[in-house]
Parts: sequence; C-alpha cells; structure tokens
Amino acid sequence: MTGLANPPKPHSSLISDRFWRNFMPIPAGNRLQLGDRAPDFTLIEAGTRQPYRLSQHWGERPVVLAFTRIFTERHYCPLCFPHLVAMNDAYGKFAAAGAQVILVTSTPLALSQVVKTDLNLQPPLLCDPFCEVFRQYGTGQALGAPLSAQFVLDKYGRLRYWHHFSFLDYNAEPLKLLYTLSTLPTD
Repeated sequence: MTGLANPPKPHSSLISDRFWRNFMPIPAGNRLQLGDRAPDFTLIEAGTRQPYRLSQHWGERPVVLAFTRIFTERHYCPLCFPHLVAMNDAYGKFAAAGAQVILVTSTPLALSQVVKTDLNLQPPLLCDPFCEVFRQYGTGQALGAPLSAQFVLDKYGRLRYWHHFSFLDYNAEPLKLLYTLSTLPTD
C-alpha cells in the first residue's frame, strides 16, 4: 500500500536521460579568462527549494564555486566524493575567510535533497539537472555526468582562479582555494 506514510523514493537510476546526455566525453575548456565576469545563473537550492542567484553575492563577498560529480544519491564519483566531504568540512574556514562556498550538482532536486541531508552539507547545494551551468563554465563531461571544476570569484564576480578536472589533478583542494582567497585584493 502506498500512502503518505510511505512516499515514493526519488528516481535514482544510474542509467537515465542525464547519463546519456553526458555520456560522450567532452574535455573541459577555458571558456572564461581570468578577470572575466563570471556568468550569472539562478538554480534551485536543494535545502530550501528556493531559487539561488550567484550574483546576490557580487559587491558583497568572494565566492568559491565547486561543481561536483554525483551520479545518484548512492553513486558518487570516487574522485569527487572525498573532495565534496573536504569542502563541507572546510566550510567554516571559508566563512572565516569571508567567502561563500556554493556547490553545484547535476542531480535533480529530489536526489540533491537526499545528498544534502545524508552528507549533512552546510554550503548551498544547487541543482543543475540539464547541465546548462556546467556547460556555461566549460567543465566538460564523461561517462554519464559533467566533470568537476572549481572557480574562485572575487567580490565583484570576476574570475580569479579556475581548476578543471584532470586525471593528474582531480580537484583543487580546500587549502589551495583558501590560499587563493587570501591573495584576492580587498578593495
């Protein structure tokens, strides 16, 4: 019997439309140059289910954008999962540095909500199920999901640092991102 006491679980098939849209490898590309204004976007935040706009921080504080590779709430990229946990663990250090961390995933809202709750993620987790923002930022894709990438934006929304996934250097570690934040001009 299905009722309110037993709500349906979110569809979490590993082989989905999203998988096939992102199956063919596309290498990451430098669509943005250092000093460029980052493309603005609005996505739904998994915890609040409300629209979250990147530019709400412009003129206020720096932002660390961490695009993360999650297949389903039970299937994480083995190279990106430790990075996601490390970014969450370092969230207080980023806040102390005056920056906002924003995580972006390609999973749909229902799956993203499960991930946010299960991992007790502190930063906003934004849902980009059609990978439009991943493509705007040139993260690339392979084997069913967009690739991970990290970007540091100054308080005016200008790109000051980027890191795209590679098999030699998977993700920019929190210490590297914190160091980059410490080198930003304060004006």
